[in-house]
Amino acid sequence: MIVFPAIDLKNGEVVRLAEGDMDRATVYGDDPAAQAKVFARAGANHLHVVDLDGSFAGSAQNREAVEGIVAAFPGKVQLGGGIRTPADVEGWLAAGVERIVIGTAALKDPQFVKAMARDHAGRIVVAVDARDGMVATDGWAEVSDVSIVDMARRFEDAGVASLLFTDIGRDGLLKGVNIDATVSLARQVEIPVIASGGVKNLADIDTLMQFAGEGIEGVITGRALYDGRLDLAAALRVAEHA
Repeated sequence: MIVFPAIDLKNGEVVRLAEGDMDRATVYGDDPAAQAKVFARAGANHLHVVDLDGSFAGSAQNREAVEGIVAAFPGKVQLGGGIRTPADVEGWLAAGVERIVIGTAALKDPQFVKAMARDHAGRIVVAVDARDGMVATDGWAEVSDVSIVDMARRFEDAGVASLLFTDIGRDGLLKGVNIDATVSLARQVEIPVIASGGVKNLADIDTLMQFAGEGIEGVITGRALYDGRLDLAAALRVAEHA
């Protein structure tokens, strides 16, 4: 099972939001590339990066910071936030990003996502962000009338690498991962699922690891790392035994 340390970017700084609220941001640093190096030294081979400003603007807003992270991190970088066109996707892949996470566009323009997944096999991740079981979009500012399972199933045969499932109500709050909802989604689709939102300690990693054989590919963690509640090296050791 892959552990993805998260670097969320707002105005070029490393931040974490509470429940996706841009007004509830905690700043953890002003050097994203240095943070990427810290995670690499702890043993991370994967990194999850989000251009938060881009999620709301609909286009890249932290390009320089992302490029700095890609240059500094020796492993694979997964990037989301404001990626809505083929040019966006191709530009970031050419810049060295390993996988592209598409959320809002997946709901509003599924054909775009399917085309990207076909053209870039194994490199497109669909973000399924949920509030009370329904898909949220536009930086989580809007909630749709589409269920997470219905959304996920639209991409079942599209060649999508993974589904990134986030329970917004837990994100950045250290409430613990919504294990039931995450595993339930993994059991209902063929696409591997990455858990996100609410990781608070090593027990969450350990619990998710028990379901690695049922389609849980990995887990994203941010605030718990920055607050010192979760040791990345320890989390990586636990996940390696999945």
